[in-house]
Amino acid sequence: MSHEELLQRHRQVMPSWLALYYDNPIELVSGQGRHVTDREGREYLDFFGGILTTMTAHALPDVVEAVQEQAARILHTSTLYLCESQVALAEEIARLCPWPDTKVFFTTSGTEANEAALLLASTARRSNQVLALRNSYHGRSFATMAITGNRGWSASSLSPVNVSYVHGGFRFRSPFADRDDAGFIAACVDDLENILATTTAGDVACLIAEPIQGVGGFTHPPDGLLAEFRKVLDAHGILLIADEVQTGWGRTGETFWGYEAHGVTPDMITFAKGIGNGLSLAGVAAPAHLMDNLPANSISTFGGNPLATAGGLANLRYVLNNDLQGNARARGEQLFARVREAVGDLPMIGDIRGKGLMLGLDLVKPGTTEPDPAAAGQVLEAAREAGLLIGKGGLYGNVLRVAPLLTVTEEEIEQGADTLIAALRRVAGVETAPSSSATA
Repeated sequence: MSHEELLQRHRQVMPSWLALYYDNPIELVSGQGRHVTDREGREYLDFFGGILTTMTAHALPDVVEAVQEQAARILHTSTLYLCESQVALAEEIARLCPWPDTKVFFTTSGTEANEAALLLASTARRSNQVLALRNSYHGRSFATMAITGNRGWSASSLSPVNVSYVHGGFRFRSPFADRDDAGFIAACVDDLENILATTTAGDVACLIAEPIQGVGGFTHPPDGLLAEFRKVLDAHGILLIADEVQTGWGRTGETFWGYEAHGVTPDMITFAKGIGNGLSLAGVAAPAHLMDNLPANSISTFGGNPLATAGGLANLRYVLNNDLQGNARARGEQLFARVREAVGDLPMIGDIRGKGLMLGLDLVKPGTTEPDPAAAGQVLEAAREAGLLIGKGGLYGNVLRVAPLLTVTEEEIEQGADTLIAALRRVAGVETAPSSSATA
């Protein structure tokens, strides 16, 4: 069956609002390391990992073996029964968290993890008022869609929570964009204080923030903003939730959790995506007094199931034992340097941002800061045609999201950078620069 035939079947039974990449969508049927193969036999270098989800490597032997062994024993039990791999993974995660009495609740997705965090915060504070950052994305459920500060991903104005949005996550097109780091932080803190004074009833439950906004286009504030926010939050008793769905597990290179770059300790951490390396695994971590504050029983039918936690445990141990945070830092520096040097002066590139293995390229109409989503789509297509898979996002759909797997090699970064640079220059209508290998 061809991709076109599969696409016709897809359109018959899947929702029209279910987004697909590319003018001619593809199915990925196998993967090995940092490479994947589509239904028609075409191989690609994967610099997106299914939205930063296959974090470590495709068909990572440690994870494959753990999943196969678990699948041969039992697939499912539910949280009504003890599960050794679930407890062991929670213990590993607890050791990586900042609280001495950390407890972990597992879910199946980042959306569900953020829902759980909102439940814990609203119960502890007896309030349904929530602060979120503009340009944020926190999920596709009723409550998490309500706290998503990006109109393109908010399908309804109805909400179980009362949300106020503050500045801070999206610097490039912020009204404070012309200020230096200290000035930008000061302006965002002033905005937070004003929001509390004017749009809330005073008893706000929490502020939830992505250290780097993923769907928002890998945007992020200066380091230290969350620490300054924390001073204001503490004065009002407001909890801070760090949404680490895309930034956790060392991907930013400089720190293991994204929030650590701000010199702050949150009250809760939500995680997902990369921890399962493709398995459906997510959760929320919090100190015991918050995690245990629910006044009713609850379970999770699929959250923390034996298969997912066995694979997640093997994946996390591989990340830690092989210093993939260090690799993210080194390979990220290599990737950023190549891209900045080769295409940083192209008029179509308005901003190059991110950290570690999270590179965002904000494409604009030359001579302006006006977003150019058409150019981003063209580069996405050109990269795929040349054998490289990257992502696209941002408030206006004009940001290229480049997120190699954490085991990416120096040679693969060079190959991917060469392909990305050629695609950018091709769309910009300029002669392709020679590859790094050719100029070495």
